[in-house]
Amino acid sequence: MRTFLMQIVGLAALLVAGSAPAVAEDSSTVATAVEQRVRHATVTNFESEDQLGALAAKGKTVVFFFASWCPNCRATVTELNARWAEVNPDLILVIADYDKETALKSKYGVTYQDTFVLLDAKSNGVKSWNSGGVNGLNANTVQ
Repeated sequence: MRTFLMQIVGLAALLVAGSAPAVAEDSSTVATAVEQRVRHATVTNFESEDQLGALAAKGKTVVFFFASWCPNCRATVTELNARWAEVNPDLILVIADYDKETALKSKYGVTYQDTFVLLDAKSNGVKSWNSGGVNGLNANTVQ
């Protein structure tokens, strides 16, 4: 499962970089590569609530609850990879494992995979939605 999530992060970062898809070594490598690109959204894996709090304090952060067995999640990831350049460039997208992150799901009231949660600067959930891909991300993260 972790490998699959890393592929998602790696694919998104490589689309931003304009390279062919490949598996990333770890999320810090991907985050560094993405942050070096000008005006593109950032994507990383959920590691801890402290990490999430730090990211939310930096800027507009959305948590995506992903399950590898979910066809809707896979379709969303495919679309994000295909249209990553269209995602709001100020956005930080954090991918959380729907099956593993039960405390995080509880914190944000998530009961369905393929759910996005927009956070405020203190990492409180202020809006959530299911599916929607790039258009949903952009529409639900406007100021």
